[in-house]
Amino acid sequence: MLKQKIIGLDVGSKTVGVAISDLMGWTAQGLDTLRIDEENEDLGIDKLVDIINRENVGTVIIGLPKNMNNSIGFRGEASLHYKDKLQEALPTLEIKMWDERLSTMAAEKSLLEADLSRQKRKKVIDKMAAVFILQGYLDSIQ
Repeated sequence: MLKQKIIGLDVGSKTVGVAISDLMGWTAQGLDTLRIDEENEDLGIDKLVDIINRENVGTVIIGLPKNMNNSIGFRGEASLHYKDKLQEALPTLEIKMWDERLSTMAAEKSLLEADLSRQKRKKVIDKMAAVFILQGYLDSIQ
């Protein structure tokens, strides 16, 4: 049986960062940044379903931004809504929420340390945040 990959998602209001695991489930790499329009319910689910099918993905990890007091705010609710929409499109897909507090800050910090310009950081920050989310999950199951 072919081993399935895991993808990680960093869901924002305008983009969804996508990261993918290797077949062994050891490392996360940035894959794509999907443009979405949250206000008009254009969540890029069709594009994501294409990626999931093409890459033989068995599990999706969605970053759940919690407040520091562990409560779930507006962005967290948006991530949960995204999970529901993806689950409707792929009912048998395993989807897990992952506490992603500080993942975007960690991604930003690593990009700053790499001395990338603001323009370049802006293009890859969501994908990098997805890498941090997925790598955190992969590390937790090793």
